[in-house]
Amino acid sequence: MKRILDILQSDARITPEKIAVMTGMELSEVESAIAKMEEEKIILGYKPIVNEDKVAADTVTALIELKVTPSAGEGFDAIASRIYCYEQVRHLYLMSGAYDLAVFVEGKNIKDVAMFVSEHLAQMDSVISTSTHFMLKTYKREGIIFENVKTDDREMMI
Repeated sequence: MKRILDILQSDARITPEKIAVMTGMELSEVESAIAKMEEEKIILGYKPIVNEDKVAADTVTALIELKVTPSAGEGFDAIASRIYCYEQVRHLYLMSGAYDLAVFVEGKNIKDVAMFVSEHLAQMDSVISTSTHFMLKTYKREGIIFENVKTDDREMMI
């Protein structure tokens, strides 16, 4: 199962037939394993990694760090469930360190993100503070390098 997951994570378009050849498994075993992982919510979906700089993406992405205090009887999960329901929220993580939650959001522009923070996140009773960081450029995501960087007349892979 782990080998199949590794293959699909490197390229979700690889067919079960090719996976069977790569792993030495029977096609029916591969198809059954994939179906089971989908049923058990191990595989949640298949999504391309898009270089937003190459398409007309009129959005900005921001990382918002939240410091929160869960109220009595309410843990981090309850706060997270209120936050991840917003359509602007793309990723949400419980963190260690200075902040408790890392929220990745998308908006039409910087003002749109700022309004989301002030009208929704900052208004929550459990939120103590926020810190917003805007993504300026993507160099690498999901293990994929978006571009090579030139340094001292030589090309380096990031």
